[in-house]
Amino acid sequence: MEQRSVEVLRLTTGETAALVTGVNLIRREKGNNYIIYKDPRNSEEPYKACRNICKHQGGTFVKDVEDSTSGTLRCTKHGWKLDPSTMKYVNPPDSFIQEKLVPEVDEDGRLSLVELSPPEPWDNDARPPQTVQPGEVQLTFFAHACMELKLGDKTMFFDPWLTGPAFARGWWLLHEPPADWLERLSRADLIYISHVHSDHLSYPTLALLSERNPNIPIYVGDTAMPVFCKLQQSGVKMNNIHVCSFGVWQEINADLRFMILMDGVHPDMDTCILVDYKGHLILNTVDCTQPNGGRLPKNVDIMMSDFAGGASGFPMTFSGGRYTDEWKAKFIATERKKLLYYKTQVVRDVNPKVYCPFAGYFVEAYPGDRYIRDTNTKNSGEQLNSLINRYSDHIITWTPQPGAILDLALILDDTVDRRLAIVDPPLGTKIFKDSWDFDFYIDKINESIGSEIFAYPDWIRFYYEWAGFRDYNLVLRMIETDEDFHPIEGGYDFLVDFQDLSFPEQRPNREHAYLEIKNRIGVHRQTVLKGLFWDDLYIGFQNRISRDPDNFHFKFWNHMQILLPQRPPDWSGFLRKQRGKPTRAVWKPADKSNSVALLDMLFKAKALLVPGIIASLATVVYMYFALTINR
Repeated sequence: MEQRSVEVLRLTTGETAALVTGVNLIRREKGNNYIIYKDPRNSEEPYKACRNICKHQGGTFVKDVEDSTSGTLRCTKHGWKLDPSTMKYVNPPDSFIQEKLVPEVDEDGRLSLVELSPPEPWDNDARPPQTVQPGEVQLTFFAHACMELKLGDKTMFFDPWLTGPAFARGWWLLHEPPADWLERLSRADLIYISHVHSDHLSYPTLALLSERNPNIPIYVGDTAMPVFCKLQQSGVKMNNIHVCSFGVWQEINADLRFMILMDGVHPDMDTCILVDYKGHLILNTVDCTQPNGGRLPKNVDIMMSDFAGGASGFPMTFSGGRYTDEWKAKFIATERKKLLYYKTQVVRDVNPKVYCPFAGYFVEAYPGDRYIRDTNTKNSGEQLNSLINRYSDHIITWTPQPGAILDLALILDDTVDRRLAIVDPPLGTKIFKDSWDFDFYIDKINESIGSEIFAYPDWIRFYYEWAGFRDYNLVLRMIETDEDFHPIEGGYDFLVDFQDLSFPEQRPNREHAYLEIKNRIGVHRQTVLKGLFWDDLYIGFQNRISRDPDNFHFKFWNHMQILLPQRPPDWSGFLRKQRGKPTRAVWKPADKSNSVALLDMLFKAKALLVPGIIASLATVVYMYFALTINR
């Protein structure tokens, strides 16, 4: 895509002369605000400039009164800090760089700011909308971020997570998908998968799909971290994966096309999609924090996006210092409220005919995660739709239930009662899940615990050298734990010094950042064995974290969650070199068969004991009444 130059701001000669050395915050109408940093000592680049929009969630920067000497700016939403002299974020450190505008000064001394940007790609070969008939374009909600689109004679699915957990064993489906989901998914003409996170790229779902139709076309964006980078580790066979360039129409037939767009904050992994059927646009921004850098098509027919929050280990899994239950509850309530208003504003800017909140319907259902479930409160789709209705009552909102169907033609027909355009599931349909088959999936995860590699302590050095993170003044203590995050006798407890990638017995004497992570042993060892991203541990709530000082190490987490090597560690080669070296016992969980035998024994004992217990109770009751009568 070719770039084009757009002048977004022009100052008069007087306004240019009035700019002070250092930070200048320029406000214009319609939210077009800018940051200009003036440094007259720098003859090559006397001005640096950018839009005054935080990359996190679109907040506005103000001068940081708590740190006025450094010249940093602070975002009013979440406290992220920007150094305008470098256009780099200093909080979180080592994270993002603000996209700069190009400053130009003309012969009259007027400063203008020019933006180099691609054109809105949907304007390329734009099509006027044609008439569609009832039943021609229908959307059916399945679960979480999974929607089935009937588009003429083609059927398309978004992000099918329809069985099993996500993020190892931390997330479980809130809704019960339609009973025939696998049959319908296997008959689809194409599938779009937005990104690598397992609540969108669900290998348990694809494993069942591959048994029926491994050749179904799957479309993904050309992200730096490929969506299917862990396909080999999954063991799933999908044979027809298409990697699409961003902003380019993918032509399916004469009526149907779509383009995949990147996220402005996480372009290396997140994507969203715009579907065009006969000129009618359906926009799905999925989980993108700033979809397409905040530049989205207006007045689309249907828009859907995430809404819930709660998709992070912070602050629920953190302990020590300020992380009391009271602080967490207050923080979560504030963050969820900010997210609601941010999503409301994005929807109002796009101005769709219909808006649907999705990609947030999950629950921490496993009994051992009750603390997370009770603490990690989330927004509801009804809350967001209520806000949208309050500020933009012309937008039709849809809070979906599994099996509910929206018909676009009936939405567009002003002569039809629009309530008829959305058909809820039949009465008696099971909406919410009440069982999740925990044992099956957790047992599969725990198979990694007994791997031979963990008999050799050298696995620690081998794994972290494979991971490749170093030259950073951080010391990590990693502790393997049981279900309740208590250290396991025979589990590993070790230190990693990332400054020189060494593995000391004690913390070094120098000043350093310290991070202590307790991980459930099964998920930890599966992550190590298969070379998986640490999202399963962090986003999946499978650890407990404390840090000193209480700083977020973006560079570390970004590496472990996104930048790990795509190929898994060569454990076969590791074992060949280890054979003959001293080993230690490989810790294994208690044998379930013993537990089953014990339960069976208790059940049989119960059969023998019950008659005696009943007889004893009868004796007690008899004596009570006898004493009462004799008084």
